[in-house]
Amino acid sequence: MKYHFLSYCKIKKLDFIYQLIFTNFIRRFTQKKSIQICGFKSAFICGLLFLSIPSNAQTPVEVFAGHKKSTLDIMFFKYFKNKEKQNSRFLFFNRNRASIDYAMTKTTNLPQFGFTEAISYNHEKLKGFAPVAVISILNIGVYPKIGIQYVKIKKDFTFFGWTVVETLKDANINLFLLARFTPKLTEKLNLYSQIEFVNDFPVTAKNLYNFVQRIRLGLKLKEFQFGAGFDFNEYGRNNFVSTNNLGGFLRYEF
Repeated sequence: MKYHFLSYCKIKKLDFIYQLIFTNFIRRFTQKKSIQICGFKSAFICGLLFLSIPSNAQTPVEVFAGHKKSTLDIMFFKYFKNKEKQNSRFLFFNRNRASIDYAMTKTTNLPQFGFTEAISYNHEKLKGFAPVAVISILNIGVYPKIGIQYVKIKKDFTFFGWTVVETLKDANINLFLLARFTPKLTEKLNLYSQIEFVNDFPVTAKNLYNFVQRIRLGLKLKEFQFGAGFDFNEYGRNNFVSTNNLGGFLRYEF
């Protein structure tokens, strides 16, 4: 009974933060009636971010305020437990991400949403490698993927990545890499550094190359992490368009 009560409190706390963040977003960016409708839909969809969060998982929530966009990012990976309450060979990955552009209008720079779930089978003999099945739900469609994953988790270092290919007709090869280093600086303070790459390589000439880099550099104090953030994006084929979003982040691990 006590465990379920604590889980319920955790979900309520997440829901409160979600309402606080997106209420402020909508107040700021929905001045016209036409945009108000879009803002309402955005908040409704963002509420779905919390439906896939297991109550027993450690859940990091990051808010990033850049000079062009603000984002809400929820990402974690966790092993399923077996009957003995030990980690099983199945690893669950969850990534829910939403962004709002400050230049949003009725028809342009609309909010972007992404829901990515993955399950991998991690046998000890594979030394961190594992077959993985991924499903990504984006504004523009649904993308099932299969491929190979690699995970290495230590006390102050985490490496997570996969190479997967879409199972659709006009497929892309997706390379995802995440490295996090949090060495201790003092008894209560740690460095927080993270770099992430999300790269799409088209198999056919119809699709574009897309490269995303996200950098976080700051401090870790108990469950809080905060500091500077840098998001970069390049996309195209023969000629590439580059964008960036620079600002600060606040991250909390529930």
